[in-house]
Formats: sequence, structure tokens, C-alpha cells
Amino acid sequence: MTSITFYGGVKEIGGNKILIEDRDTKIFLDFGMCFGKMGKYYEEYLKPRTAACLEDFMVMGLVPDIKGVYRGDLLTHMGRKPEEPDIDAVFISHAHADHINHVTFLHEDIPVHMGETCYGIIDAITETGGRKIDFEIFDYKNRPNIDRKCPPVQRKIEKFRTGKKIKVGSIEVQPIHVDHSVPGAYGFIVHTSDGTIAYTGDLRLHGAHSEMTREFVDKAVSDDVDALITEGTRIGDKTKGSEKDVYTKSKKAVSKTKKMVFVDFNFKDVDRFRTFFNIAKESSRKFILGYKEAALLKRYSDDEGLDVPSLDDKNIVLYQARKGSGTYIDRDYGKAERDYYNAKNVWKADEIHERQKEVVMFMNFWNLGNLIDIKPEPGSLFIHSLSEAFNEEMAISEKRENNWLERFQLNKLQAHCSGHASGPELKELIESISAKEIFPIHTEYPGTFRDLSSKTRMIKEGKRYEI
Repeated sequence: MTSITFYGGVKEIGGNKILIEDRDTKIFLDFGMCFGKMGKYYEEYLKPRTAACLEDFMVMGLVPDIKGVYRGDLLTHMGRKPEEPDIDAVFISHAHADHINHVTFLHEDIPVHMGETCYGIIDAITETGGRKIDFEIFDYKNRPNIDRKCPPVQRKIEKFRTGKKIKVGSIEVQPIHVDHSVPGAYGFIVHTSDGTIAYTGDLRLHGAHSEMTREFVDKAVSDDVDALITEGTRIGDKTKGSEKDVYTKSKKAVSKTKKMVFVDFNFKDVDRFRTFFNIAKESSRKFILGYKEAALLKRYSDDEGLDVPSLDDKNIVLYQARKGSGTYIDRDYGKAERDYYNAKNVWKADEIHERQKEVVMFMNFWNLGNLIDIKPEPGSLFIHSLSEAFNEEMAISEKRENNWLERFQLNKLQAHCSGHASGPELKELIESISAKEIFPIHTEYPGTFRDLSSKTRMIKEGKRYEI
């Protein structure tokens, strides 16, 4: 008997945790953070306690209280005994927090499978972000961390590429690449004793590489899928848009300005980076990025399949921000950061200020304070290439960002396309795959799927569904 249990992603966007049981084999598809639930209880200055993080999350309903899943040190801190792992593997679809971040709580002997590009992204984030209890993916420090010299506990990380067949007990999982707003995104075709399950992860058909998503759909069709687990972030949205539209709109605006250009986008989105890098290059401007973005670009450029420039490209400049003492002395920066700043293509704020007409600079919300040092000319352009605010917390941040832009008299342009399939795209996908049952997740409006197919099942969190 094969069953599916959903421990996240039910009537919410993200937080996917999908347990598949077949005979004596148990695997999870994704193990992500629930943004919506997190936002109900926590914010920037109200966070879960470090050593008691797992307990806090269980009590607040942010992770399921199930046996044989979690780290022994965190269970011990809760007053429980450590447990032997009861999960045979976890498969991660891509590197977004709502699909991977709660791997931090998993028992170290549970193998975690992820794409090679996903691995590189997590490696860069780990390098630049330091160790945090909510992002210990590759390894973790035992809590409470009394002995700081104690080496971290290593996880079992397995990497894959598209098409590879991975056998785990009675289950065979085949990852197939899909197009999303982060490279290295996958859907999974899962063969069990009682039928075949297709899981979309997050995908779209309007992106720069729609052929990858179509390859996933074709594979699902050829394997005669019994159950389709599909994301539905934009199920009610018919808005059209593409990466080409972002390029065209942004290129037109950049060509009209003779002043500095700032761009804000999710730097994990390699297609968006490529869009703005090409605009900068075609406009005879340097593309300026910070240390964290440089670390990501380094991993991207090591992957030949992504076709992005290397850090030493003549059109790329690394911005060295003032930290600590405010005097650019070495001790203000970590070793890894210093290695980047010892490169030749590094500018400080005064150099950028003097050459404002010659640059396109990456500037996200968290780095707006750098505007004070750069001193952009009034009337400079700020391109916001992210989704517009859709919840209260985002609205507050957006208002604060707009205050900064108004203070420095920057002209704001909205230019974005989503990483998720629209309603019509989801309709096409569902009709093409023609599964016997459809399980909509990663959506706030699962009922809308009933308009697309009578085979849709309304999911309850924690309930087992047999196929």
C-alpha cells in the first residue's frame, strides 16, 4: 500500500513537506519553512529560541511532531530521548527556503538528495551568512553549543542531475529539471509499488527555459501518472509576462537615463541576473554587486550549464562596503570576504559616486544604507524586479523602501515576471498529464483547481491519502 501525507504546503504558499510511504520505505519530498505560519508568530525581533528552536516550532505548529525525523540534540533539549531515524531519504526540489530550510532539524543519518546547482547555492549562502540554527543544511553544531571547538555533525548529502534514477527501498525517484526563478529546480517522478506520483516542485512555462518544464510534463505523460502533486501559487492569476518583457521594459528605462541605475531582484534568479547584466553590458555600464552576490555568482559560473560570466569578467565590479570601523581595514571582514576584495575589480563608494553614469548596481532592501556612502544624483533610476507586496509584512517593508527612495529622490520602476505558473499554464499542465488524482499544494486557493479537474482532492494536513 502506498500513501501520501502532507505536513506542509496545505492552503498556504510554501512549507512543502510531503511524506510518501510505500511498503517499508518512507521518503519526504521537500522539507521547507512555512512562511505564512512563521509570520503569524515571529518577526525580525521576535524569533524562536536558538537551542529550543525545534520545541518552539513544534509547539507553535510550524513543524510536525512525528517520530524518527529529528536531530537528537534538539530532542534532548526538549526533554525527550534521541530517536533512530525512520525516514529513508529526503528529496529537495530547489534551493528556496520554503522547500529546504527545515532540513536543519533533520536527523543526520537521513540522506538528503538535492541537485548539484542547488548544492552550490546552499554552499554560497552558508559561506556568506554564517552559522544559524534555522539554516544548518550540510552540517550542524550540537545544541546547546557549549564546546565551540567541537566539530560540526555532517549530514549525508547526495547530489543529482536531471534524469538520474535513484532507488530508495521500494521507491524509485527520477528528478527532471523544470524552469523556475532559481536554477537547479526539479520536479520528481516517483515510482512506487502501487503506482506513479509526479511532484511539480515550483515551475512555470513562461520563463527563459520553458523547454525544461515541458520535458517534465512529457515524462509524466509517458510514465502514466496516477497522482499529480502540483503547486498552485498563481492558480487564480491569468497575468501574462516573461523574462523578455522584463528585459525590454528595463532596457528602455536604462537607455533613457543618464544617471545611476540600481536594480533589486532575488539574486538566486540567474535568469534575472543575466537580464540585468546584459542590459548593463549593452549600455556600456559596469554591473556592480556585493560580496554575497559575488559568492553566488562564483558558484553559478562554475556550472557550465548556466552560461553566466565569471567574477573576473571585465564588465563586473565588486562593491566593498564599509563595515565595523568604517575605515576598510582588513579586520572588518572575514577571511572569505577578504579573498573576494583582494581581486582587481573592486570599487569603494567614492569610486562609484564619481562614475555614476557608468554603472548598474545591485541594491536590495537590506543594503539601502549604502546609498548614504554612494550619494546617487537625484533622478537616478531604481528598478524593483520583485513581486509587489502581497502581505502585511511585505507592505511595511515596501513602504520603508519607498521612503529611502524618496529621501534620495530616486525614480522607481516596477519590472518583474513570476517564477510560478499562471492559472492557464497550470490548466495546460494538468490537462496534458491527465493524472487519475490531483493534489493541489503550495496555494492559498486549492478549491480553484476543481474548476480545472473533477479529479482534484482537497487536502487536510496530516491526513494519509492512499493511491
